[in-house]
Amino acid sequence: MSQSLPEVVPLESVGREDVPLVGGKNASLGEMIRKLADQGVRVPGGFALTAHAYRRFVETNRLAPEISEALSALSSGALTLAQAGERIRTAFSRSIWSDDLAATIRSAYQRLCQQHNGTRVAVAVRSSATAEDLPDASFAGQQETYLNVVGETALLNACRNCFASLYTDRAISYRQARGFDHQSVALSVGVQLMVRADSGGSGVMFSVDTETGCDRVVIINASWGLGETIVQGRVDPDEYVIFKPLLTEPALVPIIERKIGGKALKMIYSAETGATTRTVTTSVAERESSVLSDSEILQLARWACIIEKHYGVAMDMEWAKDGDTAQLYIVQARPETAQSQRKQGFALETHRVVLPGRLLLSGLAVGEAAAAGRVRLVTDPRAVEDFPSGSILVAENTDPDWVPLMRKAAAIVTDHGGRTSHAAIVSRELGVPALIGTGEATRLLHDGQDVTVSCAEGDIGHIYEGQSKIQIDHLALDEIPITRTKVMLNIANPASALRSWRLPADGIGLARMEFVISNTIKVHPMALVHLDRVTDKEQRRQIEQLTRGYADRTEYFVERLSAALGRIAASCYPKPMILRFSDFKTNEYADLLGGRDFEPHEENPMIGLRGASRYYSPRYRDGFALECRAIKQLREKLGFSNVIVMVPFCRTPEEADQVLTVMALNGLQRGQGGLKVYVMCEIPSNVILAEEFAKRFDGFSIGSNDLTQLTLGVDRDSDELAPLFSERSPAVISLIKDVIRRAHELKIPVGLCGEAPSSQPDFAGLLVRAGIDSISVSPSSFAAVKRNVRNAEHHFDNFVGVR
Repeated sequence: MSQSLPEVVPLESVGREDVPLVGGKNASLGEMIRKLADQGVRVPGGFALTAHAYRRFVETNRLAPEISEALSALSSGALTLAQAGERIRTAFSRSIWSDDLAATIRSAYQRLCQQHNGTRVAVAVRSSATAEDLPDASFAGQQETYLNVVGETALLNACRNCFASLYTDRAISYRQARGFDHQSVALSVGVQLMVRADSGGSGVMFSVDTETGCDRVVIINASWGLGETIVQGRVDPDEYVIFKPLLTEPALVPIIERKIGGKALKMIYSAETGATTRTVTTSVAERESSVLSDSEILQLARWACIIEKHYGVAMDMEWAKDGDTAQLYIVQARPETAQSQRKQGFALETHRVVLPGRLLLSGLAVGEAAAAGRVRLVTDPRAVEDFPSGSILVAENTDPDWVPLMRKAAAIVTDHGGRTSHAAIVSRELGVPALIGTGEATRLLHDGQDVTVSCAEGDIGHIYEGQSKIQIDHLALDEIPITRTKVMLNIANPASALRSWRLPADGIGLARMEFVISNTIKVHPMALVHLDRVTDKEQRRQIEQLTRGYADRTEYFVERLSAALGRIAASCYPKPMILRFSDFKTNEYADLLGGRDFEPHEENPMIGLRGASRYYSPRYRDGFALECRAIKQLREKLGFSNVIVMVPFCRTPEEADQVLTVMALNGLQRGQGGLKVYVMCEIPSNVILAEEFAKRFDGFSIGSNDLTQLTLGVDRDSDELAPLFSERSPAVISLIKDVIRRAHELKIPVGLCGEAPSSQPDFAGLLVRAGIDSISVSPSSFAAVKRNVRNAEHHFDNFVGVR
């Protein structure tokens, strides 16, 4: 750009150095057109009215005194914010264009039309705020956008309205809160070719996970029609999560999450006089289908990576799909701000209730946070006109109609439900602490009551009287010591997997497939293969509803399970993730939709048909085939070759042979494609016959709970026998030491999954002295275990040195 200050410039002539002239939004559009087109990124062309044009408009119409008087009256209290804003905007609306500036704008529009067959083209007219001394201030979202503007007169009106929107109530308030001088801020207007997204689709995209700050994923939201419905929060859009490190491999499809949103509305072009757009309801087919295909999702994600690399920061982008040409376009790009403002050096956040009041209720805890607020007792969400944000939502139970209220709640409490209930699942997705199955919350609590909900105390959460202070502690990464012994994570919930991405863990030592099945799939695998054998009509209807849109119901299981597991694998890639095949007991399998028709009744499911014995059994063999297909897709289609599979509760070497044979028949051949297969060491026979199991598997993972239970003959769930249950029993310790020694003689690694090393430093020391290769614990215990292990290694080194 020259040093002159033109009033109208083509977008392709500006770049990010021109923010003072055309604002952040327009500068970014020009930058992408100029610098990224050769890398395939498509951006609609157009032109921009510069900040100089705005200032000239203000000067020509002598608006400065009117603006100053209104703002002074606002400061003195003579006018309210609404009154001051209305007065200034009215002054703009009465203003006129100078003949030469109007002619310049008309000429730019005519050139744009000539470039497109000479017809009157539809344009989007967007505000792009700037200030000469504030080159980084883009004021995103504070001003107006006008879509489907056609013709010179409509364009001039839209540009004038954009100028006036510099003084919307929210924009005035925004500048006041940040101490900006109102009249030092100018406005550029971008005039950009409209993409026919009304017949295609549109949405937003981030090159970072906006919840966790994980910079290894791209998040895409999509809806039918023009993108304003998403920006305004009027629709529940589709959401796709893509793993960036594997995008460079053209044969892979690293989409680790697909959520089909409700998409109840869409904004389309309007043919009505005086209206440019209108909002209509979507069809059932549109609501149930994905806005984007896999290839389109990957194309947008690759563009996000290109744009992020060019700018050197995480980016917030808007995109649109032309329904006529099926072409994708980027229509806006700006730096992402929410995550960049967080303290990047912190990895762990723990909550603690300080001086809690009287205990009122207890229930199953979902999440690890705590929240204080006032109770809002709700019986019918549709009858609630106003639900104050930050309230504690209390209900008998919830269903999808409750989600709008749940999004506003600081915590959720229900009378009924379990860990797989709607309230539990949604609260996990929303990151809101929840107390499920309290039994009588709606009877004991009342509207307006001050309470504190704590899910930070383990599996059982509590409700305390009064609003207590909640202490939130952060753990800096540089406070976590380095250890020789690998410390890995136990992750079961895909929705929370990315929260641990900054932890310096050595991988995931245990990912529990059954948790993902119960929370994500919800259907018994055999019921998907043999739906005709499901006798409960209501459950059959639910299964048909869940699998609607899948030509083959088994694809529902394979697609959803592989994507959910991919989200977990992504959190540690390329470090290993040890994935355990499903290890439900028969009573737990029976609780899945359709499960009771496929499960036998057992008096003691803990030592019944579970683990390896299921996988080759006629009762479950078809279901296990689906598990294998999902893992094969996870490794080969999504690209997570870091996944190691693990067989639980394998009683004999002969049983191991049968499982490995069935796996191979379903495409999972040990050693093929680098596939490793581990075995859980949780039965005394696994230790006694360690050499035989080592011939068949690539590693051992000690399950201390079951090993203790079966060594001591103590039911681990028995309250009466709890004092006898101890992982530090000499008998159990003897087996742990023995299997580590014998496995190491055969060069086979041994790990342990369990929380004892965090709560019992001496147990961590015992494992270190025994030579354990890895310890796997929950993310909340990670730092404590690292410290305990490092102390044990230090003492062991000193002991060896003395000898």
